[in-house]
Amino acid sequence: MSTARVARARASVPRAAWLQLAAAIVLFGLTWPVMKIGLMAGTPIWLAAGRATMSALTASILLTLLGRLKWPPREDWPVILSVGTLQLSSFFALANLGVQSVPPGRSGVLAYTTMLWMVPLSLLVGEKVGWRSAAGVVLGFAGVVVLADPDRFDWHDRRIVMGHVYLLLAGFTWALAILHTRHHRWRGTPLDALPWQMSVATVLLWLLALVAEPAGYLDFGKWQLWLALLYIGAFAGPAGTWAAVSVTRALPPITTALGMLGVPLVGIVSSIVLLGEPVTLALVLGTTMVIAGIAIVIVGKDS
Repeated sequence: MSTARVARARASVPRAAWLQLAAAIVLFGLTWPVMKIGLMAGTPIWLAAGRATMSALTASILLTLLGRLKWPPREDWPVILSVGTLQLSSFFALANLGVQSVPPGRSGVLAYTTMLWMVPLSLLVGEKVGWRSAAGVVLGFAGVVVLADPDRFDWHDRRIVMGHVYLLLAGFTWALAILHTRHHRWRGTPLDALPWQMSVATVLLWLLALVAEPAGYLDFGKWQLWLALLYIGAFAGPAGTWAAVSVTRALPPITTALGMLGVPLVGIVSSIVLLGEPVTLALVLGTTMVIAGIAIVIVGKDS
């Protein structure tokens, strides 16, 4: 593409789209330290269920005000169920379980390995994968190893080991949902489906909370809980999703995908500022490798 054509393409993109992309990056990035703060006032799965409940209520109110809240078409229910189960229920629960014992900035990077998982999953369903994508996966997962800092990693501490496993599984379940969504032909729109996806997640997470954490709790007397529920559940989740959906319509897919790599970076910076997460060589080098690997996968898919 010539320089002139690139310039015209950039000029044709509304400034609002870039602002929405920046908003989505900041909103989603800040959820990681806020998640850690929220766990001071609740157990992981109960907090995930509370978050989903707030998001379902907020999304329903938002769609009602827009005059768009309606029962989804039958053809969209399979993807509503898969997103509600995998991308929302599983991701929320696994992310909370992971960040409980892993620093929030590092947690955000580990959970954001979704695009790396997409490559082997694409192979399993018979899609063509180029060598650039394969190289990106190798670099990205090498970064995960560096991020874990094997020389200092306490392999005898089950909480830390499982924390890392939970976060990687969170990225994997999100990838499964994306794989299904990518092959789905929408009758409605992803934004219109959001309240129903969040409602599915709410039901599943409360059932899981009662079974897996029978002694779990939410301490409504602590400000940390309200910060997490209001910021993540009522604000960042619905508003960030709306911004991300809007951006995908205004910006080229590769631009949006590369831009969203800013989410784990914001998560790290905000965790350092708000919670004093230590900056280590493993964190810097591992994060760089993971994000570079994801970028190579994204660019490799587009080329």
